[in-house]
Amino acid sequence: QVQLKESGGGSVQAGGSLRLSCAASGHTHIFRCMAWFRQVSGKEREGVADIDYEGRTSVADFARGRFTISKDNAENTLYLQMDSLKPEDTATYYCAADGCEGYALGDRNEDDFGYWGQGTQVIVSS
Repeated sequence: QVQLKESGGGSVQAGGSLRLSCAASGHTHIFRCMAWFRQVSGKEREGVADIDYEGRTSVADFARGRFTISKDNAENTLYLQMDSLKPEDTATYYCAADGCEGYALGDRNEDDFGYWGQGTQVIVSS
């Protein structure tokens, strides 16, 4: 059984930083791509950043220069370093993973990911 569990969310003032973690357990060897998504209540989920099995990364335009995705294969943990946070970054952040056969880095289509964490909330105040 595969499980993804996010942590690291919280409240921060604008301009601050947070580091989200996503601990993967179970048959993690099947994961060839992982990603971070976020969702504001009442709005569609949007892709934030993704990383493939070779460690190549892609970040959404709104996050470029501020957010960094990385992973520690030895610890089976995915990270999202978020700097220069803005109030509009307030959302629930989810990590996702899958075997991603045929996946193109940067697509960040939630339909491509079959495994999801429960989410961690990020609140950025002005």
